[in-house]
Amino acid sequence: MILEARGLAIGHRGRRVGEDIDLGLAAGRTLALLGPNGGGKTTLLRTLLGLLAPIAGEVRLDGRPLAAIPVGERARLMAYVPQSHAGTFAFTVEDVVLMGRTAHATAFAPPSDRDRAVARDALDRLGLSALAQRPYTMISGGERQLALVARALAQEPRVVVLDEPTASLDFGNQGRVLGRMRELASAGLAVLFTTHDPNQALRYADDVAMLRDGRVLHHGASGEALARATLEELYGSAVLEIGTLESRAFLPG
Repeated sequence: MILEARGLAIGHRGRRVGEDIDLGLAAGRTLALLGPNGGGKTTLLRTLLGLLAPIAGEVRLDGRPLAAIPVGERARLMAYVPQSHAGTFAFTVEDVVLMGRTAHATAFAPPSDRDRAVARDALDRLGLSALAQRPYTMISGGERQLALVARALAQEPRVVVLDEPTASLDFGNQGRVLGRMRELASAGLAVLFTTHDPNQALRYADDVAMLRDGRVLHHGASGEALARATLEELYGSAVLEIGTLESRAFLPG
């Protein structure tokens, strides 16, 4: 496993949000953290990223305790994509992606030829090459989200963590972002994302961890763990399951 949580208790400001959390994410796999609002997904995500210290237990990255890994090395191993980022300054899309190379640069050093080559490759892989010189503030929400994924990819990490990557995106852009995310896992990266939508977890995740009230109710292969009964337990409400086993979808009951 490249990213693990072992006996994790999470919280902040002296308030315990969750406990007894065990998770594992391997290279080439996609793990969805699924659950209702207030279930602890964001706090868990921040703890896995090292932004919050665990109350108990530990996070391990590449086989080592996360707390023992220097911040600069963490940034070379793990990249983070926030929910959304409108941007204030009119940097070009290429400049935004180049910012991902700071994990590999020395202070105040200009981007090297290799940095620019890695950024161009990330833009190409995310289908953004034609937008490279466009102002980041003047592209669509879906294109901005893809640019943030490209910036994460430019870090050359082993793990990519995305916080609700399709929040506020229209249906078409949701598919584009999730499809590109899935391609990253197919290329060998470990990908973790949070979502409220069980259908996204079913279609785009290899594995799912279902989080409610700070506890993992179910953790396993998405095709097996996601079912009407487990979702009704997770959300505390009726769920409809439609379609065949090979092509299922879930709707609120």
